[in-house]
Amino acid sequence: MVNEVNLDINKILKLLPHRYPILLVDRVLELDPRVRIKALKNVTVNENFFQGHFPDYPVMPGVLILESLAQASALLAFSEEKDDDSLYFFAGIDNARFKKPVLPGDQLILNAEVERYKSGIWKFKAFAMVGEDIVCQADLLCALRKRED
Repeated sequence: MVNEVNLDINKILKLLPHRYPILLVDRVLELDPRVRIKALKNVTVNENFFQGHFPDYPVMPGVLILESLAQASALLAFSEEKDDDSLYFFAGIDNARFKKPVLPGDQLILNAEVERYKSGIWKFKAFAMVGEDIVCQADLLCALRKRED
């Protein structure tokens, strides 16, 4: 059962170690723990990456769209339990496709579904949308690891 939630930035900051300028999830809209997530990233023209990518035609870098999807996936993985010593790392990206550019003013809707979990490794089917259009899709592998001292 999908829980409509409104996980705001304060809760996200408690679950993810990322901070500005690399925190790329603004709000969680829907969450079905250990099944799927729908989150939001507001793309604003004052983000630092637009200064160089590209000055005359600002486009959100594809790697940051993938990072946004990975952060949403981490929130899904942490939806039921997380201890303070756990970190979540990218382990692989397969079948990544970019279909349309993401521009300043867009609302990037981040979707991820758990495909499998085994021995601390998560596999997600993820896709990002702007409006009704899929702008990026990928299979993500992520690893949950203990922070080493």
